[in-house]
Amino acid sequence: MCSISRVKPVHRALALSLRLRTNLDGSSSAAALSRRFSPGLSSSVQPLWVSSRFYCARMAMTDGLLFRQLFEEASWTYTYLLADTDTKEAVIIDPVLETIDRDLTLIKELGLNLKVAVNTHCHADHITSTGLMKKRLAGLKSAISKFSGASADIHLKEGDKITFGRHFLSVRETPGHTDGCTTLVTGDQSMAFTGDALLIRGCGRTDFQQGCAKKLYQSIHEKIFTLPDHCLVYPAHDYLGQTVSTVGEERKFNPRLTKSLEEFVEIMNNLNLPKPHKIDISVPANLVCGLHHV
Repeated sequence: MCSISRVKPVHRALALSLRLRTNLDGSSSAAALSRRFSPGLSSSVQPLWVSSRFYCARMAMTDGLLFRQLFEEASWTYTYLLADTDTKEAVIIDPVLETIDRDLTLIKELGLNLKVAVNTHCHADHITSTGLMKKRLAGLKSAISKFSGASADIHLKEGDKITFGRHFLSVRETPGHTDGCTTLVTGDQSMAFTGDALLIRGCGRTDFQQGCAKKLYQSIHEKIFTLPDHCLVYPAHDYLGQTVSTVGEERKFNPRLTKSLEEFVEIMNNLNLPKPHKIDISVPANLVCGLHHV
């Protein structure tokens, strides 16, 4: 553990674009994809298609902090890389097996010393690359909530700090999507990595893996919505082309979480979603740090 002086909140973010291949044709196809990847949203909400380009990558800087937002196309997952610009110590959040080579190449190019690979929860839609990363990077440690049921070098709990150089991520337990969900907050509270608990204008589903709508509502309102309005919200997934939100925006505009607890529970209990198609593969693998049949 270490202490750091507060640094200025993020005042700007530099946007990068990532082109994703699409083969959609017409509004009916777009609506179908929206329903597939963003179930439970209003049918009036459409993905942000612009000439078959989907802009989903983002880069931002805080004083002394290197930050990259990376995207995995198949599961629509965001991976986050943070590093101290002086010491080059780094942390990666929610890395995906299919993009391990991309991530390790970037880490090498930037001259970083990756200390911890952390998962915000035990994912059901993709296999983590943390286990394989440990085999390829000496000294790397894996981390996940102690309530996840998954193996890791570090089992996180409320208030723990993941340090890298003079920076740290503070752990906030935010169960509801799963028992082992955590939100990771930078030391200056300018950025929050919310996993599948809070999404941009949405939230994680609560109908499997110990899901509980009431618990999720309380977690978000007590552990995330108590952060400063300007705190940037970076989720584990987005299906509409949005890369970042803020606590203030979500507190004001999130169509589910602006409802009462009773209304929220009613919404979440009646989504009638199909189960993730990779859940039977991903969960067993992620319980052993992504090394199942790898």
